[in-house]
Amino acid sequence: MSKPNRVCWRAVLGGLALAGGAPVMAGHVALPGVDGARVPVESYAEQRFRDVVKQQYDFSCGSAALATLLSYHYGLATTEQAVFQAMYEAGDPARIRREGFSLLDMKRYLQARGLNADGFRISLERLGQVGVPALALVNLQGYQHFVVVKGVRAEEVLVGDPSLGLRSMSREAFEAAWNGIFFVVRDRLELARASFNRPGDWRLRARAPLGSAFQGPGLASFTLSLPRRGDF
Repeated sequence: MSKPNRVCWRAVLGGLALAGGAPVMAGHVALPGVDGARVPVESYAEQRFRDVVKQQYDFSCGSAALATLLSYHYGLATTEQAVFQAMYEAGDPARIRREGFSLLDMKRYLQARGLNADGFRISLERLGQVGVPALALVNLQGYQHFVVVKGVRAEEVLVGDPSLGLRSMSREAFEAAWNGIFFVVRDRLELARASFNRPGDWRLRARAPLGSAFQGPGLASFTLSLPRRGDF
């Protein structure tokens, strides 16, 4: 997310209250009445990011959204850092530092991976009919932010938000924030359609509040952490 492309927002997510007051350890819950028995649990935050790549930096929602699209909808596991590095090295670093990544940067990255993608000015209804996920740029309180549209219903839009996780927006709120263009991969359609509007994703959704600014490391810290030539 940026203003332009500089600051991202995250939700203030509450913890899960577990029935019975059973003490919770990291990743496990003790079973009352069963001496020493613990079973693995998944936190609410972990569930929200189960199929969403969480952005680690205040400017990297675009690379995290693209990593989400590839990893969870097109069977091409990748990371935010790998996408960022590839687009940064192939693009104009000065422009990227100033404005962030563009859809053209993303299109070129996907072409390098053998995928064709384009931006389409179509309605939410039409996207739902086609039945494939898409990247969308939304304006949240003046900040530009990339999300993945994972499903569409009559009154709701399911989005994979790199800052907030899986959540839903009303169609009215989404359309008011959206710039009117969906960025869609035109290959592997069978995989894409199978991962769109999944009932399990809709069950996990929640309308997360927008809150304080995402205060991740800055661009300088991130670029210093990138592998250099010869490190692989």
